[in-house]
Amino acid sequence: MPTFTLPMLTAMALPAAFALAGLVVGLLVQRTVLTRLARAAARTRLTADDILVAALRGPVVLWFSMLGLYLAAEVAELPGPVAQMIQRLLVVMIMVSVTWALARAAGNVVAARTRAESAALPSVNLVTNLAKAVVIGLGALVILQTLGISITPLLTALGVGGLAVGLALQDTLANLFAGIHILLSRQVRPGDFVRLASGQEGYIQDVTWRYTTIRQLANNLTIVPNTQLASAVTANFSLPDPQQAVLLDVGVSYDSDLRKVEVVTVEVGQEVMQQVEGGVRDFTPSIRYHTFGDSAIQFTVTLRGQEYVSQYLIKHEFIKRLHRRYREEGIVIPYPIRTVRLQDGAGLKTPGPSEPTAGSQRR
Repeated sequence: MPTFTLPMLTAMALPAAFALAGLVVGLLVQRTVLTRLARAAARTRLTADDILVAALRGPVVLWFSMLGLYLAAEVAELPGPVAQMIQRLLVVMIMVSVTWALARAAGNVVAARTRAESAALPSVNLVTNLAKAVVIGLGALVILQTLGISITPLLTALGVGGLAVGLALQDTLANLFAGIHILLSRQVRPGDFVRLASGQEGYIQDVTWRYTTIRQLANNLTIVPNTQLASAVTANFSLPDPQQAVLLDVGVSYDSDLRKVEVVTVEVGQEVMQQVEGGVRDFTPSIRYHTFGDSAIQFTVTLRGQEYVSQYLIKHEFIKRLHRRYREEGIVIPYPIRTVRLQDGAGLKTPGPSEPTAGSQRR
């Protein structure tokens, strides 16, 4: 059996002690320091501090363990080139881990900020991916500089190559910058209900680096290139306020008491606003007479919905309840009537008082 002398045992125990110490310190930092930081972050209104602390809880043990291995390689009796290679490898691994953790944290912070400002359920992939790409790119440059690789020729080559790639990917880059313009202008945001000039309408689901997806009410997806969306005439029904006016045209008989019609119609509108899902509770409906029609006095009823799609249920319930209430109150909604005179020989035959009107029809 091999015999171990005291110097040999010391040389073996010291690196192992550093490696073990790194693991223990990492666990202590995770359980004590980060736990207290998480509690302090939870008491603030900001979300960025919670995300950063959560991003550190996972890799912090790995970082301290690698630091312990780095010190272990420093004190171990290894050949110089081997120890240097191990230490450089550990440094690169730590930097890669730090870069990845910061990239995830940056993406989560941007996504949380975007959701908070736009009240959109889905995250915006374009913004989060750009934040991650920036952090990863900076981290890669730092790692190359640490390894002794000059980044100046690399940046020069990237500049020349970027020009060629930009010419080759002109349409792709146009969509990318159009998507950034859409998000920065905040005229169209994820979660908004929009209608394009071409007729498609629906909720903005996501804005990616190339296209924007719109979820229609039929649960279909419309995919629009960012350049077309940025240059198209678009109606946004969620700005500046998602609440929408709901207008309905109604007509009553000329024999009706218009004051009574107004009172009854407003009462039905208030009932709908209070009881129907999507109605604005504190809104007072109104009616405005505007036309002496061919067979009815016409007016417009103004209701209000929480969002664009609320109008469908509001109109449905209002028409049912108004029709029933008009019957109860004796208010008549007349049929349109057209009188046709038929030519008889050289003259016109006009029906007498007791004769039915020839050709009378309802439409």
